[in-house]
Amino acid sequence: MIEMTNLTRRYGQLTAVDHVSCRIGRGEIIGLLGQNGAGKSTIMKMLTGFLEPSSGQIRIAGEELQTDPRRAQSRIGYLPENCPLYPEMSVVDFLDYTATLRGLKARERPEAIRRVIRQTELQAKATALIATLSRGYRQRVGVAQTLLHKPEILILDEPTNGLDPGQIEQMRELIRALGKTATVIISTHILQEVEVTCDRVLILRQGKLALDSHLAELTRGSTLRLSCGAQKEPLTEQLKGLPRIDEITLLNDHDDRCSYRLQVQGDLQQTAAEVARQVISAGWPLFSLHTEERSLEKIFHDITSTEVTADAA
Repeated sequence: MIEMTNLTRRYGQLTAVDHVSCRIGRGEIIGLLGQNGAGKSTIMKMLTGFLEPSSGQIRIAGEELQTDPRRAQSRIGYLPENCPLYPEMSVVDFLDYTATLRGLKARERPEAIRRVIRQTELQAKATALIATLSRGYRQRVGVAQTLLHKPEILILDEPTNGLDPGQIEQMRELIRALGKTATVIISTHILQEVEVTCDRVLILRQGKLALDSHLAELTRGSTLRLSCGAQKEPLTEQLKGLPRIDEITLLNDHDDRCSYRLQVQGDLQQTAAEVARQVISAGWPLFSLHTEERSLEKIFHDITSTEVTADAA
């Protein structure tokens, strides 16, 4: 659906986006992450045709964005971080105006407006002036205007900004529902939003793509947690014949129950089965054995902390 090839954007001597390449398929929900200044907003502006790349290529549904930007933009719904709204207009009037700009015909606009008001749960505020709305309701209006033309691609910059906890949950449900038929790219500083809504995460560092991974694979990690009745020395001796275990670390030792972290290279499930067989064959009680999941926050910190260190140097 979206293909970026060596995408680069320079501002004078500053390279904001540096040779980023990736492919995003239909129906994927992508979390675009990075510290401030990493290049997230610049990439989103290039994907929407607001900015031209200094070099590189963007293809939307197989067509080059630069060749026919209007056609590509007709497939995209975009919510900028601070969505521009007209405070003197009512919600319905603003959506009708936006639908007109999107090229919807007069007979199509009423149903489109009703649909997006239902999707964003704006029924109670449909006739209210935008100037009277809370920040959260203004954010909903911003999301509603992205959906009017049923875009194939949604690009949302901080979509839960200003929402209360109940509204955040509603927005998550909406994003998951939209992801069944559209490609969704979300940029946010709230990592929990990515963990609960996204399938895949892209992390930018100093304009470069530092990580591109499916979230389930990323957080699963490569570590096993073992709790059994064996001391470290005999356990190490028992497991040393397993080629995929790189390191055994004793975490705690209490009441004849010891916990270990096993660093694994390769197939975690197969290694776990082999570890269980070894422990049981040695006659030690096996209390638990499971993969140690990593939080997205920890992964993000590990990737971006090198940037802080480099800057400090």
